[in-house]
Parts: sequence; structure tokens; C-alpha cells
Amino acid sequence: QVQLVDSGGGLVQPGGSLRLSCLASGEITGINAMGWYRQAPGKQRELVAVLTSDGKTNYGDSVKGRFTFSRAGVKNTVYLHMNLLRPEDTAVYYCYAELLLSGSSYYSNYWGQGTQVTVSS
Repeated sequence: QVQLVDSGGGLVQPGGSLRLSCLASGEITGINAMGWYRQAPGKQRELVAVLTSDGKTNYGDSVKGRFTFSRAGVKNTVYLHMNLLRPEDTAVYYCYAELLLSGSSYYSNYWGQGTQVTVSS
């Protein structure tokens, strides 16, 4: 069984910072992509930052220059460093991964449970 556990959300004032964490656990033999999406009330889920198998990180236009994706030495752990937060960054942030599991021959998509980020004064 695979789990993505994301954490680190909270309430922060505009201009503040937060760091989100995500740990993927289970019998994982390959990672094709891993990163973050977010969904604000009444809006579609959107890309925040995703690291793909070619080593490139794709960022959503609205977070470029403010958010930074990183991966720990333990490769199943990733982070999202969020700086200069704005009220419009308020959303539930979901960890995402394309994983190859032991005994499987294809990658599947997995999601964390989500962590709430609220930016407000």
C-alpha cells in the first residue's frame, strides 16, 4: 500500500513564508514525477510545482520566483518552500506523485490528503 503524507500548512500573514513537506511510503520502485498542486474554493486544481523524470521542475506561472521545490536526500521526501505569500495563495495543497510499485509494470498517479494554507491578515 502506498501513502503520500503531506503536512506543513497553516495560517500565515501576507508576505510570510511556509514550508510544506510530503513523504511517499510503500513498496516504491520508481518515481516518474513528484510535486504539488493546489485547489482554492470554487476553482480547479492547478499546478504549483512538479519535478519530472528529466530532472526539470515545472512551476505554475503565479508562483514563479516565490515558491521553490526541493527534494531531500531521501528521495521519497519533497518540500515546497513558499515565500512572499499572498491571499490568493490560499488553497488546499496536495502532494502528487507518479509511482511504480513493486510487482507493477506501469506508473500510477497518487495524491496526498491535502494540507490547508491560509494567507490572511
